[in-house]
Amino acid sequence: MRSLIADHGRYVESFRVFLENSTEHQCMQEFIEKQLPGVISSIGNGKSTINILSVGGGAGEIDLQMLSKVQARYPGVTINNEVIEPNAGQIFSYKERVAKTSNLENIKFTWHKETAHEYESRMNAEKESKKWDFIHMVQMLYYVKDIPATIRYFHQLLEAQAKLLIILVSGTSGWETLWKKYGSRLPLNDLCSYITSADIKVILDSAGLKHQLYELPSHMDITSCFMEGNTDGELLLDFLTEACEFSKTAPPELKQQIMEELRKPECSEERDGKVLFNNNLSAIVIEP
Repeated sequence: MRSLIADHGRYVESFRVFLENSTEHQCMQEFIEKQLPGVISSIGNGKSTINILSVGGGAGEIDLQMLSKVQARYPGVTINNEVIEPNAGQIFSYKERVAKTSNLENIKFTWHKETAHEYESRMNAEKESKKWDFIHMVQMLYYVKDIPATIRYFHQLLEAQAKLLIILVSGTSGWETLWKKYGSRLPLNDLCSYITSADIKVILDSAGLKHQLYELPSHMDITSCFMEGNTDGELLLDFLTEACEFSKTAPPELKQQIMEELRKPECSEERDGKVLFNNNLSAIVIEP
């Protein structure tokens, strides 16, 4: 078995199928609609420019929704939105999305093709410690080598009224069960770690950082995973295990155990003949 991250094309495919079969983006959108306005309500008070840093901004879909809430709260204020994203394809998609979106006149976009760690190294080398009014890390802390150090670094870049938002899978999700039980037997390489909001909470508590946690209920329809030879099912299995071609390359015993695990109530519920994996997310808002 090899890590799914090692095969970029297949990773993108499996991620697409995951989004099609899950309420991942819908549950984030609901958080952005209902909770985010309160979170950002004072980040720009008395400022002529609001500085936002998107760490791992991907193709920008969630970024643009968040930006529209900042615009609504601070109409006409200039927004400087900088994006750290190591994947050139994602940056290309993000730029395309911006080009097609109206009402972005007061937002200046800058993209940095680099990882969070590379950004930190570059800033240190340039002796630059730019401060930010809002920093967000959506579904990206899995890909960071030293998570406590990364959180500490970006936290110290917050302005006095700023917020740091982290979104990742919840400690109550099926991911927690699956990863804690089988993570050591799956081909995760140095590029990725199995962490959930439960792990982040421990890090924040031990660092004494004040934070608030919101649970975002979400599910993923994994029924197709139990249909032999189903292409979408195979891609979803790859996504769940972070393994490339899992159903073809996994040892039969491991495959059987994981297939059984996925049906258990700790991971999924069966409803109307469908198997719905618990894909709950957590949003964690950290104070300066």
